[in-house]
Amino acid sequence: MRVLLAGASGALGHSLTPALVAAGHDVFGTTRSGNTDAIATAGATPLQMDGLDRDSVRSAVEEAKPDVIIHQLTSLRAGINPKNFDRDFATTNRLRIEGTDHLLEAARAVGVSRFLAQSFTGWTNPRTGFGGSSVPADENEPLDSQPAKESRVSLAAIRHLEEAVTAASDIEGLVLRYGGFYGPGTGFAHGEDGEMLAMVQARKLPVVGAGGGRMSFVHAVDAAAATVAAVERGAPGLYNVVDDEPARASEWIPALAAALGAKPPRHVPVWLARPLIGEHGVNWMTTSRGSSNAKAKRELGWTLAYPTWRVGFAEGL
Repeated sequence: MRVLLAGASGALGHSLTPALVAAGHDVFGTTRSGNTDAIATAGATPLQMDGLDRDSVRSAVEEAKPDVIIHQLTSLRAGINPKNFDRDFATTNRLRIEGTDHLLEAARAVGVSRFLAQSFTGWTNPRTGFGGSSVPADENEPLDSQPAKESRVSLAAIRHLEEAVTAASDIEGLVLRYGGFYGPGTGFAHGEDGEMLAMVQARKLPVVGAGGGRMSFVHAVDAAAATVAAVERGAPGLYNVVDDEPARASEWIPALAAALGAKPPRHVPVWLARPLIGEHGVNWMTTSRGSSNAKAKRELGWTLAYPTWRVGFAEGL
C-alpha cells in the first residue's frame, strides 16, 4: 500500500520508516526541517511538509496519494521540565489539534481509507490511590479527569486527537497510545539525543518519595512493529502500545542506572521535589498508572522483541 508517514524524522520514524519499507509498503515520509537524507536512506520518498500549515499538508497528501496516513507529528526538544510541561509541549499540542485536523481534512479530500495517529498512555491514565494502582489501565477507561495544572492543556490536546480520529465515520481511524519510548532515535538512547540516559548517568533523575508511580515503556522497534501491524489489521479504535510490565519508578530508574554502569539514583522526598518538578512531575513519580497491552497483542497480532523493560534495558539500548 501507499503510506504517508507524517513525521518520519521524529523519534519513532528512525525505526518505523524502514519497518514499513521492509513490509513492502510504498512509503512517503514527511519532514519540516529539510533533513531528507535519513528518510531517503531508509527507503522512503521524502516530502517537505509543515503540519501546522493547512496548504502544506494538503499538498503533501495530494502528492503522495496514500491509502493510509500515519500521523506521528510531534515537536519535542531536550530539557523538558515537568513543572513547565504545557509550555514545553506547546508546539506538539498544536500538532495534536491543528495538525490532526489538517491531516484528516486532506485525507478525506483524496479518499484515504485508513488513518493512524500517535497518542500517549501513562500519566494520562486515571490514578487510583497514592502509590499508583497495580492494575494496568485498558482502553475502556477514560483519560484522567484531574490532571495536574501543568499538564491540563496537553491532556486536552490528546483528547482532541483521540476523539477526532476515532469519531471519523468515513475513515478507519486508529489511535495508537504509545508508552514511553526507549531505544534508537529516542531520549533513552546512547548518543547526543539520549537526554534521559545522560540524566541517569549524572544522577540527575532521582526517585521521588516511595517511587510508586508506574510507567509503561515500549522499545522503538516494538512500537514500529505494532504500527506496521495496525496499517493492515485491527478495527478502528484505541490501542495501548506498551510492553508487558508497567514499571515502578523505584525499580526502573535503579535498573537503568545499573544497565548503564552508573551509580544508583538519589532519593528525594515529595516536599523537596514539588517546587522543582511541579505537581505533574510528582504525580508521574508517585501516583501514575501503567497500561495494559492485551488488546493490541490480541487484535493486531503483535509480538514484542522486548516484552519487558527489564529485558529491553539490558539488551535493547
